[in-house]
Amino acid sequence: MILLLVMSLIAMTIFAALYIDETKHTQETYRIQYKTNINHVVEDINSYQNGEGALDLRYRHLVNDMGSANSFIFLIEGMDEEKVIINEINACLLLYPEQMQKEENLEKLKSAMEDIAADLDKGYDETKALVDSIDKQGL
Repeated sequence: MILLLVMSLIAMTIFAALYIDETKHTQETYRIQYKTNINHVVEDINSYQNGEGALDLRYRHLVNDMGSANSFIFLIEGMDEEKVIINEINACLLLYPEQMQKEENLEKLKSAMEDIAADLDKGYDETKALVDSIDKQGL
């Protein structure tokens, strides 16, 4: 009976350790996907700025990649303030395209996303400042 109890305890300990390890691995995968999408946003901004024609399509790519980054950040544990900021900039891209497509706003967004991709916290501050500069009452 004691042997069965000890074996059960060992099995539960191993299960818990494997679960924790898999959770860490999953979180790392989410972080990698988030950073990948942030880098895609930077590439999309470059494509939009350097492109001739099909600007609507290029902007939709930008919105799509920011939406994907927004989805992945919500799966990452412990980034509560960052989640709000990324969600807000995603909403601005969707709701205020006329303002967001201005060259100065695209440059600010690009700079902020480059900083976020480089793991610099100032990127979130820059993004928040951009969100705050958008006129949410009008176009």
